[in-house]
Amino acid sequence: MSSNTIWLGIGLAGQGLFFMRFFVQWIASERSKRSVIPTAFWYFSLLGGMTLLTYAIRQRDPVFIIGQATGLFIYIRNLMLIRKPAKPDGEPA
Repeated sequence: MSSNTIWLGIGLAGQGLFFMRFFVQWIASERSKRSVIPTAFWYFSLLGGMTLLTYAIRQRDPVFIIGQATGLFIYIRNLMLIRKPAKPDGEPA
């Protein structure tokens, strides 16, 4: 198996993970009958983004690298906010 074939597989795996975030969001929203963003959405975003960033670095594509690297900060921050305990109403921040 050639190096190009392996990297194509990595790129496709990243796209598959990235697609799954939309799929789990759609299913969660359909079940709730309202727009919902489940925690799995952010995990698939993070995994897909990291995989695609690796692929973009290998391809030496600066536009793709900037786009994926920027997204990783957003995904990590959302996961941090999810883990942070909510403050009761009326309590100062």
